[in-house]
Amino acid sequence: MSVSGVSSALDQYQIKQDTTQNKELGKNQFLELLVAQLNNQNPLEPQENGEFIAQLAQFSQVEGIEQLNSSMESLLSGYQSSQALQASSLVGRKVIIPTEKAVVDTSETFKGSLVLPVTSSNVYVNVYDSAGKAVSRVNLGQQSAGNVSFMWDGKDSSGNLLPPGTYKFEAQATYADGTKGLYTLLPANVDSVTLGQNGGELMLNLAGLGSVALSQVQIIGQ
Repeated sequence: MSVSGVSSALDQYQIKQDTTQNKELGKNQFLELLVAQLNNQNPLEPQENGEFIAQLAQFSQVEGIEQLNSSMESLLSGYQSSQALQASSLVGRKVIIPTEKAVVDTSETFKGSLVLPVTSSNVYVNVYDSAGKAVSRVNLGQQSAGNVSFMWDGKDSSGNLLPPGTYKFEAQATYADGTKGLYTLLPANVDSVTLGQNGGELMLNLAGLGSVALSQVQIIGQ
């Protein structure tokens, strides 16, 4: 190979390097090209010091990038291990999330809460079954701004105990200019978790409700 050919290949190494190759192979290939250039240079016209130093700097850059990649891989591995530890501790526990639906065991008193931005003279929660039929209403009366707790005994408006299942809770507040809908915070059981891929967020798979991101959880219970 001629001096000019080797030099040209070396100069273009960073641009045309095959990213699918092993990292160690790429570093060695660069070094081999550099040595080949030195072995084939014209003794009467040796390489300029500045050009040689620039090529050594290129080699240092390749080495630095590989070390950075190695560090990032180690960091990601540690993060994924932390996620796995979080996941094992959440399965089977109850979490509180912003949602309007919940799986209710009507043999026990259901507890939830709502977010009231401004004090209201009349706050209430409508309860709907899985078919969308209104089955009950929880009247809370006048409430101050903030998080307001409510309870439902699992019975319809006639006092009949309803079957367990998924129910929708529609919280509303009355003001001078009309009725406003409110956010509800309801409990859910964690059936399983899905680890985030490539640094993605941990997803919780909730009984009867589907998946939500861990960042949406307000409270982790027992």
